[in-house]
Amino acid sequence: MKTIETKIITENVKRLCIEAATFIESDVLNKIKNCIKNEEGLSKSILEQIVENDEIASNENVPMCQDTGITIVFVEIGNEVFINGDLEAAINAGVSQGYTEGYLRKSVVKSPLNRVNTKDNTPAIIHIKHVLGDTLKITACPKGAGSENMSKVKMLVPADGINGIKKFVKETIVEAGGRACPPLVVGIGIGGNLEKAAILAKEALLRPIDDESADEDAKALEKELLKEINELKVGPMGLGGNTTALAVKINLYPCHIASLPVAVNLQCHASRHKVVIL
Repeated sequence: MKTIETKIITENVKRLCIEAATFIESDVLNKIKNCIKNEEGLSKSILEQIVENDEIASNENVPMCQDTGITIVFVEIGNEVFINGDLEAAINAGVSQGYTEGYLRKSVVKSPLNRVNTKDNTPAIIHIKHVLGDTLKITACPKGAGSENMSKVKMLVPADGINGIKKFVKETIVEAGGRACPPLVVGIGIGGNLEKAAILAKEALLRPIDDESADEDAKALEKELLKEINELKVGPMGLGGNTTALAVKINLYPCHIASLPVAVNLQCHASRHKVVIL
């Protein structure tokens, strides 16, 4: 049995929050650079400015975006791991320290009704999964309101089929326009039920930018949707162009015979997330 002290968790969550806000993943940055080749005029200029912005953020240790988001934390706990203390309290302490000491914008309000700011970006939204093994995996994913507000869940019926899924996804992209800060990473959860589809879509955003689903049907749909989304010509920042999405990621889960839940979780071009394995 491996014992992990909560202070180690807090220290790592603090670091992940700062790094996720500051340092873009290299695979995402390279994808944006490659997309510049397919653009001209204004859309090309926008992508070049995005790259410049991300490089300045990395070089000067400042956030890529002023909206440093609400922090979503995915945790995978091995069955041979013992947490010596309160795991959720340790994570929230790390978020608090990261956003305070890292001078990141605090965007969380205590109640959606009274809108009073908590002043340290806590509490985080925490998802915990128990797995086999002796490691603790923590993924911090700061999510800004621009992209999150444009995300949707819809309870389709089986008769809607793949065409219904594609129609819903593309309608979501068009309605979002520039408000989700494209080019996007489009996370799609299909199956489960109302809340499971939404979590599947969020988890899809954490996949590597160039990977493909292991499910052949989902893999084919990812390719079709990426092509069709880019043909919508929403373009970088919604101002037209060939690059509306950098990637489409689909996660599946079994569902009821009478249901077809679909969630679309949009992520901006920064695609912020960082991982540590303890």
